[in-house]
Amino acid sequence: MKFDTYAIRLLKTSDVANYFQLVENNRPRLKDSFVGTVSKTNTYEETQNFVEDMVQRAKEKVFFAYVIIDNTNQNIIGFLDLKNIDWNIPKTEIGCYIDENYAGKGITTKAFKIFCEYCFSEHKFKKLFLRTQPNNMAARTVAEKCGFELEGTIRKDYKTTSGELVDLVYYGKLN
Repeated sequence: MKFDTYAIRLLKTSDVANYFQLVENNRPRLKDSFVGTVSKTNTYEETQNFVEDMVQRAKEKVFFAYVIIDNTNQNIIGFLDLKNIDWNIPKTEIGCYIDENYAGKGITTKAFKIFCEYCFSEHKFKKLFLRTQPNNMAARTVAEKCGFELEGTIRKDYKTTSGELVDLVYYGKLN
């Protein structure tokens, strides 16, 4: 998938160093929304294991990790994943983050829109959903610009890195 000077593709095991740098550069921003990522990437070795696990889970079709690449320098600047997949419905949750230096430029919205179309056409999902904290206005704005509808708030549905239980708003999009 390509747009502007960017590309979206599956994460590969050879991406470890580039992926580690993305997480390391954005760790403070990710700590409360991507608890698993932050906890499993503290060192290069941990990140290598984490990336290998994500690649393996994609082969098993239980989780898919994609990266957004800046084609001008080949750096990974963002991450998209498909998790909590239910092939019986079929539906999946989408997670997404972008490097702080690329935030606020419309890149995430373009990538997310293209990625959603890909999920419907290639993976044949009937429903995509996104969960985020009520105060994450960036994620909420991207969801709404991409045609997701607010489905509701689930109270005390997520535990942050600090152990706080927080509410999550759910957005959904149907094919």
